[in-house]
Amino acid sequence: MAEKKTPGKSTGKKINIKYLGGVLLKKMMRGGARMLGKNAEEVNKLNVFPVPDGDTGDNMRMTIESGVSAIENIDSDNLADVMEALSRGMLLGARGNSGVILSQFFAGIAKGLETSKKADPETLGAALELGVKHAYSSVMTPTEGTILTVARESVEYAVKRINEKSTIRSFFDDLLKEMQASLKRTPEILSVLKEAMVVDSGGAGLLYIMAGFAQVLNGEEIGDEPEPVRAAPSATPACDPITAFGPDSEMEYGYCTELLIQLLRKKTDLATFDIEKVKAFLAANGDSVVAVHSDGVVKLHVHTFEPEKILAYGRQFGELLRVKIENMSVQHSELSEREGAAPSPTPTAPKKPYGVVAVANGDGLEALFRELGADEVIRGGQTHNPSTQEFLDAFHRISAEHILVFPNNGNILMAAEQAAELYEEARIHVIPSKSIGTGYVALASANYESPDADALCAELLEAIDRTVAGYVSTAIRDADLSGVHIEKEDAIGIIGKEIVVSEKKRTDAFLALADRMLGTGERSVLTVFCGMDAPGDEVEALSAELAEKYPDAEVYFMEGGQEIYSYVLAAE
Repeated sequence: MAEKKTPGKSTGKKINIKYLGGVLLKKMMRGGARMLGKNAEEVNKLNVFPVPDGDTGDNMRMTIESGVSAIENIDSDNLADVMEALSRGMLLGARGNSGVILSQFFAGIAKGLETSKKADPETLGAALELGVKHAYSSVMTPTEGTILTVARESVEYAVKRINEKSTIRSFFDDLLKEMQASLKRTPEILSVLKEAMVVDSGGAGLLYIMAGFAQVLNGEEIGDEPEPVRAAPSATPACDPITAFGPDSEMEYGYCTELLIQLLRKKTDLATFDIEKVKAFLAANGDSVVAVHSDGVVKLHVHTFEPEKILAYGRQFGELLRVKIENMSVQHSELSEREGAAPSPTPTAPKKPYGVVAVANGDGLEALFRELGADEVIRGGQTHNPSTQEFLDAFHRISAEHILVFPNNGNILMAAEQAAELYEEARIHVIPSKSIGTGYVALASANYESPDADALCAELLEAIDRTVAGYVSTAIRDADLSGVHIEKEDAIGIIGKEIVVSEKKRTDAFLALADRMLGTGERSVLTVFCGMDAPGDEVEALSAELAEKYPDAEVYFMEGGQEIYSYVLAAE
């Protein structure tokens, strides 16, 4: 990709000027967005894992298009004004880690130009150097061989070549030249890229943007306008339960029952209280079981047709601190009506102590996270990364003093953190859940009665740390990674950031992955979220085999409905 030329049709009108103003910047941004839009899918394919979840190109495209949209109606040649609006638009529209880094790069440039009505190459170079610093500071642990390296090395090269004869066009020509060379070097810096035989996808996206800039300055036509930004649908209000469940309705789904129980010494021996017996009772009377015991308080969750049994059982041990029982037939109707519903109004109720925002992709996962206490579920996940603005909108719909955010995907974490920095009406706590599995375990263990938000967050982090996440998906190309030979269409098992198994049959890959997670004996609870392509008979067979092989383990299969991954596993 680094060697690929990016030709355009020349108009013969090279823009060989000494200063960059707002009008020219708008043309360059349109050109950069168009060039990236034309090549976004190629950037998506520069994925280390041979899994169909590459979305770097789309994330960067939607981020820059949000910036372009923000400056379309600015009729000014004042560079500072255009840069400020551009940066704000990109910050709010940033998606995925690559999009956030890109938005921070331009935020730094805007900071460097905040007093400049126009900029010569030297001023522009200093602003880009500040952009690089902002981009690096946006990442907790910067990794070389990524978009950061490509930005830094190209800016350093272009700035060193500035002289009295430099123009805006020559500056960006130098920048693009070194960016191509730097991108080509990324596999030599980052071994995982070399092993996968790809260059860094974020660096490739940045190269296409700068190639679009250079083509505008060289008077070349790039092509059609990119498609408008496609935002993922946000969560919407619930439907009216009276209309969703009437006198002729049938109870198909049971009740989502959630209790918070304070154990009492006069009812049970606190020292010998056995949470495993509680789980066994719940499993015998329902499914989707969660039960957690911490400091004399038990939190439980179960889907059951007889919630009264669950309440009576719980009161054997103590008294109820909180009860939530919801008709899941109503929830099913809510999911059906959610698409296309009107946005939620601004909250006017008094603030409650805690609110929860979670990200999930799949009807089953969305319903599950709502049942576990999420006020807002943002539709998103792999290949559907929500923007910073979508998080801000969700925060705004919650009236709470503290808002806990579960991104549930490592590539969504930075957008959530960026939104947290921008929001001022509540204290935002971004819980670093990098998978659906870790997010589920953490949220299931949350004690909202805790008076100390920091202590609550520490408990959630502990829950994440004791959980191992795994995935089963289908390979889209041949590869050899971490000593595992992979052929296209193989079923692959992933733990964390490593492919650990590749098999011809999906069931074999699943069982091998489960063995890795349960076989050591360190973990005894396995929760499996079944994807859109996981057939019922296969799920039943896998459940039976695990029950036979690990009779002492608790294994729960839940309907997730997620894309990309046939199964998502969480072991604790």
